[in-house]
Amino acid sequence: MGYAENRGTYYRGRYKIAPGKYGTVSDATGATIKFRTKRDAEQAANDEEAKVRNGKWRDPAASRIKFGTYVSTWYARQDLAASTMQNYLRHIEEHLLPEFEEKDLNEIHGPDVGAWEKKENNAGYAASSVKTWRSTLHLILEDAFDEGLIDANPVTKRRGRGKRAGRSRLRSPEKVITDPLGLLLIAERAALLSGRDDEFVAITVKGYTGMRWGEIVGLETKFARPKAIRVEWQLYELSTGLHRCPPKDDSYRTIDLPSFLAMLVSDHIARTTPRPCACHGRTYVFRGLRAANKAAHRPGAKLIDVARRAGVSATTVSNLFNHPEVVAEETQARIKQAIADLGYVRGGVSSEPAAHWRRNGFAPWLFEPAATGWYPKKAPHEAHPVPLLGEPWPGIPVRGRNASGRADACWVPIAPGLTPHGLRHTHKTRMRGLGTPPPLMDERLGHSDGTVQARYDHVTPEMRQQLMAGLTAEWEEALGQRKAMCPTSPVAVLDELLRSRPS
Repeated sequence: MGYAENRGTYYRGRYKIAPGKYGTVSDATGATIKFRTKRDAEQAANDEEAKVRNGKWRDPAASRIKFGTYVSTWYARQDLAASTMQNYLRHIEEHLLPEFEEKDLNEIHGPDVGAWEKKENNAGYAASSVKTWRSTLHLILEDAFDEGLIDANPVTKRRGRGKRAGRSRLRSPEKVITDPLGLLLIAERAALLSGRDDEFVAITVKGYTGMRWGEIVGLETKFARPKAIRVEWQLYELSTGLHRCPPKDDSYRTIDLPSFLAMLVSDHIARTTPRPCACHGRTYVFRGLRAANKAAHRPGAKLIDVARRAGVSATTVSNLFNHPEVVAEETQARIKQAIADLGYVRGGVSSEPAAHWRRNGFAPWLFEPAATGWYPKKAPHEAHPVPLLGEPWPGIPVRGRNASGRADACWVPIAPGLTPHGLRHTHKTRMRGLGTPPPLMDERLGHSDGTVQARYDHVTPEMRQQLMAGLTAEWEEALGQRKAMCPTSPVAVLDELLRSRPS
């Protein structure tokens, strides 16, 4: 039983925590509560002791740990995929610490979380991004709750609480897909933008296999087989570079190739004669793209080198230059020290051309302009159409000084909003239209169906042959439609396909 202890001018409640160990009734800040009457002190002490017996008691001192202190130890305990660890680090450094770093764990309440979420939305961040950051905060504080550091997780929402009427006001936009002709035209344009055939072959492979981006970049020549592609590895892009790792969710698989696609890949390998890259020592089917202007690059430390030395993400280093107010002072000091140690000069880049594509180069400067006909906004330049020389059709991108003034045409949009990942959606949609059974669709895309029904579904050779025939028919129809537009192409590999096709 708890008891009241007379302190002269007030009573304090005392309760048993463990044999020989007693606690004092205190408030959320840890200050002793001073009761006017003995009865009130005894009642409060009994309530606390009941919590101890029921396993619901929380040590008030433990919850006075700063969020910044707790999250540092929390992150160090995690042992997850490198990509997940990088994402957690970015969420914590860029969005959680600036708001909650100096708060005690027990000082973070539901309204505080709601106000932070609203501020992030008003700052112009995508709703899906804010939702992801909130999930990370929920995960951190849920672990703090399980450890007995807080009484409840303030991030947990009651169903329907705080939402306007409607099914979802923060729903994601519709995913854009394309058809076989659109895929062919986008692949051709991407090759014209790069000035080589690699992008044509890679986009076609992605559109007709549904492979993930990392699996395309990480496709080694030894896994490109006469009638199939074996997915064993991917190159996953982290702030520390491209890492060779197993495919997502260990989705090892063999993807059947229609004969036209197998020939496209084998001819590409024979034509380009790939060599082992310096970063992994492996021979990959596709190569990175050298800078279009062939400019000499300045040697020296890169931004990523600073990030590694300071123990932060590359985005955090970038924020120090562009948005220093969102970077904690202690983090700023570490980054500045790393800059001084390495002699980093902003704008300096490696003297070596890239061995592999990077997302921030391929998607905005090759794929997006091919799909939309527009280059994206990049300060100080606004988004603008791709300037073209009108001949030969479908137009040759103009580069260099006064490119717009020398151009006489621009591309019309094919699939605005389409992304490289959207080609996975495209491939599944085409398979569904061809009547492909779900097990075969899951096999090609590397998905897993854990239902009991799926356990009794199997893929037969006839199913594979039917799908290959359907994909081949779509390819042949798309080639015919493209030849009807113009019988030749400035892209060598496509020009050969068009010329060999009977009129």
